[in-house]
Amino acid sequence: MDSVGDEMTFTKTDEKGVRITEITGANLPLNAKENAAGAVALAMLEKHPLDFGIEMTMHKGFSPGSGLGSSAASAAGAAFGVNQLLGNPFSQLELTKFAMIGEETACGSAIADNVSAAIYGGFVLVRSYEPLDIIKIPVPTELRVVAIHPQVEVKTKDSRDVLPKEVPLKSAITQWANLAGLISGLHTENYELISNSLTDIIVEPARKHLIPHFDVVKSEALKAGALGAGISGAGPTIFALCKGETIANDVYASIENAYKNTNIDFNMHRSKINTEGIKILEER
Repeated sequence: MDSVGDEMTFTKTDEKGVRITEITGANLPLNAKENAAGAVALAMLEKHPLDFGIEMTMHKGFSPGSGLGSSAASAAGAAFGVNQLLGNPFSQLELTKFAMIGEETACGSAIADNVSAAIYGGFVLVRSYEPLDIIKIPVPTELRVVAIHPQVEVKTKDSRDVLPKEVPLKSAITQWANLAGLISGLHTENYELISNSLTDIIVEPARKHLIPHFDVVKSEALKAGALGAGISGAGPTIFALCKGETIANDVYASIENAYKNTNIDFNMHRSKINTEGIKILEER
């Protein structure tokens, strides 16, 4: 997403090592070894020793546990920022591998999906972990995303525990076909194909009961013209993909109207797809 993210600063210091001096927007550890961003920076300096240290600050633009990739934003941001101070010795694939260390620090799993999207920008496919293979997928020019983040906690453990341990072959075939259709639709800017392919018959049915009023939000998004809607990450954020600004605005308003009477606080986002990934806001 282009409308929400973390802002991080990286400063060279005479004192060697990694120090996190300030975190705003979330209650996260300042100890570098216990922090997703700090763990990434330490790993990079171990691989590429320096005669200087690095001081970091971060402002969290969205909260941990949102389903929007908060820990990945910190981890990928650290990989990108430290690489800048080092003179850019590492490739995007190598930065993804470093950022995965931050994900493991934050949530116990060295996953690549969120950090690779932050580093590469746009849509990505993690084709393989052994060896790591990241494929960047084109983004149709009119594609927009609307997201609602209900202010409820969905624990990652609970989200994982409800997933089925076995999947019927018929369901797996349907899901694989939808994935193939989505990727083809993104490549060809075929919005009808994207819409027809945005169907999750495996994870969404198992997880949606953890998210208050999920079915209402999805129904209202589709009635307002969304191409499709679903769970972002482990939840509780719900996303809707739309064609064009006008429909995105209609979907935003429809979801907002549906949720404002639920007595649950929420944040909403409306955005183009960020195809660039992490970027430098200011350089001094």
